[in-house]
Amino acid sequence: MSALLETKGLTRVLPAAVPVTLVEDVTLAIGAGEFVAITGPSGSGKSSLLYLLGLLDEPTGGRLAIAGRDTAGLGERERAAIRLATLGFVFQFHFLLPEFTVRENVEIPMRRLGRLDGAARRERSTELLSALGLADHLDKRPDQLSGGQRQRVAVARALANDPPLILADEPTGSLDSRNSEQVFSILDALVRERGKTVVAVTHDTDMAARASRRIHLVDGRLAEP
Repeated sequence: MSALLETKGLTRVLPAAVPVTLVEDVTLAIGAGEFVAITGPSGSGKSSLLYLLGLLDEPTGGRLAIAGRDTAGLGERERAAIRLATLGFVFQFHFLLPEFTVRENVEIPMRRLGRLDGAARRERSTELLSALGLADHLDKRPDQLSGGQRQRVAVARALANDPPLILADEPTGSLDSRNSEQVFSILDALVRERGKTVVAVTHDTDMAARASRRIHLVDGRLAEP
């Protein structure tokens, strides 16, 4: 199994009169095709670690490589290019843009990457949304959908540019049990059927138990579950 994500001594400290350590000395390797759950008590650094892995925040120490590329010293333009082409994000709250339709929300990452023309973007967004059971909702606005439907749109948006790695921050945290199961099943199928790598921060013990691997944090450091 090849490593898609590798860290060595990854650390994030917030500067202050009394510095706050969010992530400390995390060394790990995540292979292609894994479903990894990041668990730990509130305030343990789970989301902070995910944001470092997703190039949404910069470490104050240590190294991070994505698909074999060392990310140290990259400028924001290069980091954004990696995020667009290699990473897909699903958050607890969907962050869909209310002024755009469901289909237009999914097309936004494709527009930014610039590889597909309008017809191809439309075809791909329709394909993704249909596969997630949203074929009848393409031209609706996000506020016309249920919470579970909006989260499925967020998954489709994360897959828009066909990234090998999906990072999810509490993707079922705002959903009821039925919709939580549906979102988990979608993420699990991405790993089993499409070879994606999923790294998910979760408080959901069922999701963590069903992931292929669990990474547990306590006070920003790796610990035994």
